[in-house]
Amino acid sequence: MSISAALLPEFDQEMATTRKVLLRVPDDKLTYKPHPKSFDMATLAVHIAQMVEWGAETIAKPDFDVAPVGAPPYQPPTIKNNQELIAMLDKNIATFRTAIEGATDEHFMQPWSLLAGGKPIFTMPRVAVIRGMVLNHLIHHRGALSVYLRLNDVPLPAMYGPSADEQQ
Repeated sequence: MSISAALLPEFDQEMATTRKVLLRVPDDKLTYKPHPKSFDMATLAVHIAQMVEWGAETIAKPDFDVAPVGAPPYQPPTIKNNQELIAMLDKNIATFRTAIEGATDEHFMQPWSLLAGGKPIFTMPRVAVIRGMVLNHLIHHRGALSVYLRLNDVPLPAMYGPSADEQQ
């Protein structure tokens, strides 16, 4: 079985779950922060949606520089409402899925680097970046977002089984 064939079932499941959670982000709570050091809800939700795009970028490019020399550092996009968030997510899911489908095992095993100012922070095979730094990272932040939603009395969708709000 190819790496892409092994990744796609999990990818589809995690993207469906991510979409269910992001659909719950209320427009009137985008500025909510549970703690002064926390992201606000919009920033956290956009971070999750952007990680999906990072997966496609990991497949397409050999590296990413968060603070390129002589250029402005990475700036995440912003949203005005949930509709914009879901549009961003759906676009990124489609692009990432297509990239996974088109990548060969050899391509997945090639090194990829995260850079800051042209200097490597880490280098590992693309498949390890996708699994660890994209999917696991996304799942971690999705869990944090579910706490934000719970603290705002927003019913949580089922993720890995029924939630307290969806007992089906």
